[in-house]
Amino acid sequence: MNIAFFLLPKQEVVCLPSNATLRQTLERMERHRYTAVPVLGEDGKYVGTVTEGDLLWYLKNREGLSFEQTARIPLSEVPLRTTNKPVQIDANMEDLISLAKGQNFVPVVDDTSAFIGIVRRSDIIDYCAGSLLGHGMDDKKVKREA
Repeated sequence: MNIAFFLLPKQEVVCLPSNATLRQTLERMERHRYTAVPVLGEDGKYVGTVTEGDLLWYLKNREGLSFEQTARIPLSEVPLRTTNKPVQIDANMEDLISLAKGQNFVPVVDDTSAFIGIVRRSDIIDYCAGSLLGHGMDDKKVKREA
C-alpha cells in the first residue's frame, strides 16, 4: 500500500519553525491541543518533534522562569527527548507500523529530506483494523479532518 494515500500534507499540519520561541511553542500547542508537533528548519527540512514532555522538563529545570520570559527563549534551547524518525514517501506500510507504535504520527520527507507531511497513528490503526477484519479502506475514515 502506498503511504501517500495516508499523507496529511504539510499545509494541513501544525508545525513550528526551529527559530520559534518557547512561548510561541506553548501557545501553538495549547491552541491546537496537540501533545507533539513537528519542528522544521528554515530550509523546510524536518528537524524533530517537540512534545509536551520536552517543554515540561525544560520548565521544571528552570526555576523562577516566568511565562513572560519564555518569549525570549528559543525553541532550539529545549532538548528534544524523543526521536520521531521520519520515513521517505516511498516507504512501505511495515515501516509506518513499526514507527507508529511509539509515535502519535510519523513525519514524511521527500528524497531531499524536505518535510512533506505526516501520517497519523490513528489512520495506520484504521488501516490495520480494516485489514484484520477483511474490510477495504474507507476513504472517508482515512481522509477525515484532523
